[in-house]
Amino acid sequence: MSTRPKSPPANEPANPPVAKVRIGLVTASIWERPTEKGRFHTVSFERRYRDKEGNWNTAHTFDAADLLALAKSADVAHSKILELQSSQDD
Repeated sequence: MSTRPKSPPANEPANPPVAKVRIGLVTASIWERPTEKGRFHTVSFERRYRDKEGNWNTAHTFDAADLLALAKSADVAHSKILELQSSQDD
């Protein structure tokens, strides 16, 4: 068994999200990007589901039944970003 720390996947940023919002099986991850012009926030969305064998998987597409949870998670993520930006201004 290797004792080396695991590297994040190539498509995943090295820093963890600054916040996560979960509504049902939909998760919004909020990322912070410091730039010369200030800190900016981006959001990625994912949906968890179980396959036929009962294993958990992640998808980045959403069925009609997921859209309300997606919309609510986007709304709460937006509020969280405003809160984060407000705390940076203090």
